[in-house]
Amino acid sequence: MKAGVLALQGDFREHAAVLAALGTAPIEVRTPEDLARVECLVIPGGESTTISKLARSAGLVEPIRQRALAGMPMLGTCAGMIVMAARIEGLDPLLGLVDITIRRNAYGRQVDSFEADVDIEGVDHPVRAVFIRAPMVDEIGPQVLVLAEHEGHPVVLEQGSLVVASFHPELVGETRLHDYVLRKV
Repeated sequence: MKAGVLALQGDFREHAAVLAALGTAPIEVRTPEDLARVECLVIPGGESTTISKLARSAGLVEPIRQRALAGMPMLGTCAGMIVMAARIEGLDPLLGLVDITIRRNAYGRQVDSFEADVDIEGVDHPVRAVFIRAPMVDEIGPQVLVLAEHEGHPVVLEQGSLVVASFHPELVGETRLHDYVLRKV
């Protein structure tokens, strides 16, 4: 199976290592042609504004939307959650795929970063989660399932074949969330 990692901004290497550990062939996705070669897409963290600008300039916004609407599984972590969200407080959404409203950087500044174990529905063991300037979910649409919470706040959500997480599992080599999404292919 070929899984892609949106490699416009954010770190390709950690997600690629996790995908490779799960037996997939990770591909850097920088163009619509790259996107056409993959069966699953990971949209990593980084800076959501930069990711948005680069995705627009690379002509990837509409192709990603079309693949998502056709059922391609996708995982968005941290900034990936932001660019997949339908509503972002104070900003226009980029992909508008997942029926949630989020606030950017709601868990605080870089110095407020933390790690926690998160129990995710459909995953056998707790997932180690790294929260860095993480987004917080304020509203959830009727088709969205909450798969995990941390301190009463939704942190992993699913809408059809799309999964978003407020945190970075890849930074600690955590594979369980990626595996959950890959099983949707």
